[in-house]
Parts: sequence; structure tokens; C-alpha cells
Amino acid sequence: MMMHLMEFLGEVNQEWLRAGLIGATACGLTACMVLAQQFSTHREVKAKIQRARDRRDESLQRAEQMVLRYMQSDQTINSPSIMSLSLSELTKQLQDGSLDPNDVLHCYLEKTLAVHKKLNCCTEILLESFDQLKTLDSNKKGLLYGVPISMKENLAFKNHDCSCGVVSNLDQPAKEDSVIVQVLKKQGAIPFVKTNIPQGLLSYDCSNVIYGQTVNPHNSQKTSGGSSGGEGALIGAGGSLLGVGSDIGGSIRIPASFCGICGFKPTPGRLSTQGLIPIYRGQKSVLSCPGPMAKDVDSLALFMQAVLCDDMFSLDPTVPPLPFNLKIYQSFKPLRIGYLENDGYSQPSPSMARGIREVKALLEQAGHTLVPYQPLRIQEVVAELMLKGVFADGSASLLQKLKGEPIDPCLRAQVFPYRFPKWLKRVLSFVLKPVSPRGSVAFDGISGVGTIQNLWKQHAAVEDYIQETIAHWRSCNIDVLLCPVIGPAYNFLYCGQTSTVVGYTMLYNLLTFPAGAVTVSTVTAEDEEQLKDYRGIYQDRWDRLFKEAVTGGVGLPVAVQCVALPWQDELCLRFMKEVEQLTKQSNKSA
Repeated sequence: MMMHLMEFLGEVNQEWLRAGLIGATACGLTACMVLAQQFSTHREVKAKIQRARDRRDESLQRAEQMVLRYMQSDQTINSPSIMSLSLSELTKQLQDGSLDPNDVLHCYLEKTLAVHKKLNCCTEILLESFDQLKTLDSNKKGLLYGVPISMKENLAFKNHDCSCGVVSNLDQPAKEDSVIVQVLKKQGAIPFVKTNIPQGLLSYDCSNVIYGQTVNPHNSQKTSGGSSGGEGALIGAGGSLLGVGSDIGGSIRIPASFCGICGFKPTPGRLSTQGLIPIYRGQKSVLSCPGPMAKDVDSLALFMQAVLCDDMFSLDPTVPPLPFNLKIYQSFKPLRIGYLENDGYSQPSPSMARGIREVKALLEQAGHTLVPYQPLRIQEVVAELMLKGVFADGSASLLQKLKGEPIDPCLRAQVFPYRFPKWLKRVLSFVLKPVSPRGSVAFDGISGVGTIQNLWKQHAAVEDYIQETIAHWRSCNIDVLLCPVIGPAYNFLYCGQTSTVVGYTMLYNLLTFPAGAVTVSTVTAEDEEQLKDYRGIYQDRWDRLFKEAVTGGVGLPVAVQCVALPWQDELCLRFMKEVEQLTKQSNKSA
């Protein structure tokens, strides 16, 4: 009996041993397969990045050779004279024939190539621009005839990638031009370069693992801002006179502020978004839209006048057929202007606040009426409407796009909490509420909405807030609003750690109000001295980081933000023009 039992146990042990060996082998093979897959993915990612870099290098080299040959063949080109012209002056001379589009394009390409070497702002030269010159005369009546124009990387141009700064989007060239590019070409403009963006677009820095960091044209130790940071840097350094960016939370206005130029976010829907590639589709609470960036407000207005034409309304019937109202833009009627220096959620830097005070005084001297204004329920709105709007899925779509590729240093701190499980985000939001209100808001916001029913409720809440804000605006009896825009330009690696201050710009994406940034001043030594005493509203981690981010900004541009009600884009631009003119006159007389 005992012998049989021992034999049975021996057989069982052997079976267990065999099973264990099989299991261990299977686990080992699975681990090897996973490692092999990871190695293969890593190798594929590196290869895709290298191909993109090679394409960029080749386009830069070919453009440089073509520019060199052209300049050597014609010694009479007066590059400094051409580069000194404003857009309105340039278009006039191109249309009356006193300037050759060939000369203009080659001059701007020469400057762009030089700027790129310093700032790393371009992702690719569009060599098709040279071919476009051959047929350009067919569009000689266009408002932008012969004008070289730069464009953000995520705007579709046939046979070129729209990577949005992520590796998974590489090697998928656009099959056709975006509607805006088609319209610009019909207006005689020459798209000649694509410009850099941050990884995944949802950042106001400008760096990615494909093309690297774009730096500020006024200080190479500062970022250009983002996500239209390549545009801001190129235009700010004089490599482009007019560009197209896109804006979902300040992505046109922030780089305009950082780089000392002008940028305009129209009412969403006023310009076609066909061919404007987002990092992910379907998000409807905080809307993105394309818009112009330029050295001056007149250039922004000319862009809007040019593209708001029958060609756009025909190519994209979802765009309302509203041509640009030049009469409103050129009007001189005194305005009732709301103003705020502090939104009650993020204390502005000394230069941001000073910019508002100085512009307010100039507007009052010019005969306008200034009325105090405060946005409604800003803390609640940041979490429940802005963050939960952009990250309604708990950041899943963004993380899916970033899967398998290295995270750029400028994005690491921002993305790190996105990966937390939803229950942990909820717990952290609850625990932080009494000790760090804005930390609680951030974790609550990136937790997402949870269910489709909650998503519908969130959409309804956004609609209600828009109507509530319009009613508040009308109760103040104001035409337009003057408010801060983030600045001055940040030190590197801070944008991803200081998301709270984005409320100054993202609010108007949420509200669907047109808004623009106008440079009005520069940071003074006094601003920098006052910054030493900066504590912030909450005196928390985000206030400390913001102070560190803007430190060392003497001499950098200072901008303000101008806002109007939906579909009053021309009035917003007219207000921006007023601010621009008054500050220029004031700076000349100072």
C-alpha cells in the first residue's frame, strides 16, 4: 500500500515538474517575445524619426543650394529693402510689378534658413513653392499675390506629413492640401515652410522627439511658446512675414506673446478646419481653430480678408459665408472696454499686470470707456469645463498616440500624472482639496467624465456657461475685453509643470470668443525686481514654478490679450489695432 502511494506521489511530482517546466518555458518565451516586440518597436521608432530628420535635412540643403544659385545669378536683388517692407507694402509692390515674386521668395527663404540654424523652428522646406512660382501669374489678382507664407506642421500640405509631433503619425503624407492652403494659393500666396510644434500639440512649449526644441528669437535660453511655437519664432526673427497657426488653449496667442508678434484666434467655425490635423478627434468642449500670426495687426486683418472669400465658402460649405467686414475693422467709434488684471485663479507676472495697466491708461486717454470685469466661477470652470473637456476620456487618446515612443523632456512632468489609474486620480483630488485646491482641480480634471451621460452633461454645462458669460458681458455693457496673456517667455521645461495659468487663454476657446495677442512693451528691470516678491494667489507649488519660469525676462516682449463676442472677429481685430497704434505712439514719445 505504502509502495503504491509512493509511486503515485512520484508520478504526481513528475507531472508537476513537467507542468512547471512547460509553464516556465512558456513564460520565458512570452517574455522573450515581449522583449523582441519592444526592441522591434524601439528600432522602428528610431528609424521613423531618422527618416523624418533626413527629409528635413534634405529639404534644407536643397533650398540652400537653390537660394545660393539664384542670388549668385542676380546681384541686383536688394534683400534688406525687401525684408524691411510690411505686408501691406509688400503686396502693393508685388501687385504693381515693382517687385518680382521670385526675388521675394528667395529673400525670405535665405532669411528662414539662417533663422532656423539659430532657433530650430522649421520641420521642412516646401520645395513645391519653386514650382508654384511658374504658375503664379494666374492668381495675380489675389490679395496675397507673391507673398511667402509659413504654416504650422499640423496643417495639411499634399505629400507632406502632419505628425503633430508624434512618431506614430510619421510616414503618412497628406493626400491633399487643407482647405486653408488651397484658398491661400488661390489668393496668390506661396506656402514655403512648415514649422515646429510640441509633442502631441497639447502643450504651450515647442519641443518633440522628432525635431527637437525651438528656442525664443529674443533669448535662446527661453522657449518660443506653443503649440504654434515654430511660427512664433520664425516670424519673430523675421524669417516669415505671415504665418498660419492653430489654437486650442492659447496656441497662437502664447507664442505671439513670447516671441513679440501678433496672433489671432478667430471664432471657431469662421475659418475651415478641413485639413487641420488635431492630435485626436472628437473632442467638442474646447474647440481648436486655425488663425494668422504676423508682425502687425494689419497683416492679420489682410489674411482674414483674403481667406474669407467665395473659394473658402465653396470648398467648405460648413463655413458660414461671411466675408470680412472691412468697415468694422476700419471704424473709429469709441468703445466700452472691459478690463481685468487678475482672473482670481493665477496671479499674473508683474510685466503682465503692468501691460494691462499701461494699455488701460492709453485707451482712456484716447476717449474709450474702461469698465472693470471679472470672469465667472473660474476655479470651477478650469476643472469641470476646460480640463474635463480636453481630457474627457481621462487622457486615454493622448496616451495612445504617445504609446511606444520616448516622451520629450518638455512633456514628461505634464504626462506623468495622466498615466495614473482613474481611482488614484480621484483619491488624490479628494486628499489634496483642503491643502492644495489647484492640485485637487488638476487631478479631478484629468480624471475624465466617466460615462457618456456625464459627457452630455458636460457639453450642456459648457453651453450654459457660454450663455451665462454673454449675459454677464452684456450686463457690463462692454464691446470688447482687455485681459492678460501669459508672459514673458518661460525658461525651458516649465510649460509642462505650470498648466494653471493657461486659464487666461483657454477660457476663450471654451467660450468660442475671438481673441488675439498684441505685443505692447518689454520686461523692465523693475518688473524683474518686483518678481522677487511674487507669492501668487494660492502660494502653492504652481505659483512657485510660475515665478521660476518667468525669471530672467528683462528685455523680453510683453503682450496683452483682446477679446470680443462670437462672430465679432473684425471688432476684435479693430480693438487689437487700436491697442497696437496707441502703444507704438506711446513708445515713440517715451
